[in-house]
Amino acid sequence: MLEFDDARVWLERARQGVTDPFAAEVWVFEEKLQQVLLVRHRWRGWVPPGGRVEGGETPREAARRELLEETGIVAELLTEPAAVFVRSYRSDWSPTLGLAYATVVDPSSQLRWEHHQPAAWMPLSEDWEGAFPEDSKRMRQFAAHLVRARSGTVR
Repeated sequence: MLEFDDARVWLERARQGVTDPFAAEVWVFEEKLQQVLLVRHRWRGWVPPGGRVEGGETPREAARRELLEETGIVAELLTEPAAVFVRSYRSDWSPTLGLAYATVVDPSSQLRWEHHQPAAWMPLSEDWEGAFPEDSKRMRQFAAHLVRARSGTVR
């Protein structure tokens, strides 16, 4: 798992109390690991499908639900989270702990997105306009990890 934004420190502090807000997202790759599926949020720009973990939901369940709601895709998520991070989604919100899960899907899968938030495949080799410019680098790093895992060179 990749850790960003001193997320482990945040997690340790969160163990002392309630972890709210809590977010989950999905890094959706196609089989060749050269494209990623993103949604166009009205003010965050291009971001991975995701959102708040609701009461009674695990982060994995929330990630799958958000993926379905925002793209129409039902997919199995890889076993372990791809990354953990802390983000400020808006200046007037408290920092949010987030878990990113990953999945690999057929890029010809029919997309059904929310009317105000279109989804599209983006080349992983390019940066995209979004509120979290570090996402493209992080996703490329994780995709490279998956390539090494597939080839048996991961340590």
